[in-house]
Amino acid sequence: MMEDNRKIVVLHHDRNYLVIDKPYDMVVNSNDSSKITLQTEIKRLFPHLANPGLRHEFYFVHRLDYATSGVICVALTRNSARAASVTFEKRCAKKYYLALVHGHVEEDCLVVREAIGDDIRELLGSKRMCTSSEYCKNPRDCFTAILVLEKGLRNGKPATKVLLRPGTGRRHQLRVHCSHIGHTIIGDYTYSDRQDHEPHRTFLHSF
Repeated sequence: MMEDNRKIVVLHHDRNYLVIDKPYDMVVNSNDSSKITLQTEIKRLFPHLANPGLRHEFYFVHRLDYATSGVICVALTRNSARAASVTFEKRCAKKYYLALVHGHVEEDCLVVREAIGDDIRELLGSKRMCTSSEYCKNPRDCFTAILVLEKGLRNGKPATKVLLRPGTGRRHQLRVHCSHIGHTIIGDYTYSDRQDHEPHRTFLHSF
């Protein structure tokens, strides 16, 4: 049996879409059938919705990182998947995220326009990204809008709650851009150079 904070929550369900609140530290799907994933949990709750003709049984029209919690949309038919994909590709659907970052962000509102690519310094097997530099392979343009919501303290240390809106969908974009401006997301072990291991999770949530 899963712990309460690991269970998925259904936010909306109709004949075309299933909207889920994904727990943190859960992958969307995996080729390893023994792993608990968002896919296996949806199938557990709605076995009749699983499509055995699909590699991962459902149409995941967008994705969330393993560490990120929050809203994810799952299409239930080929036509609804196509319609949702077009909406995301044309950026008609806007994504927003809440994050808690280290330090006090000085500017109330800013836009980070730094290309992101593979970090060639990563030697531990995990997929790490970085902003454009001598260590960045195949950088791609992207931007993130950041709005400061609240400043305060967490465990006696400065912290800022921010609203993030990605204008593009690069891998780890929000985490990399926050790190780039010197305000790493609290709990982000990877982009804190593996120093931030005290929180129980990465404080990044999609809605």
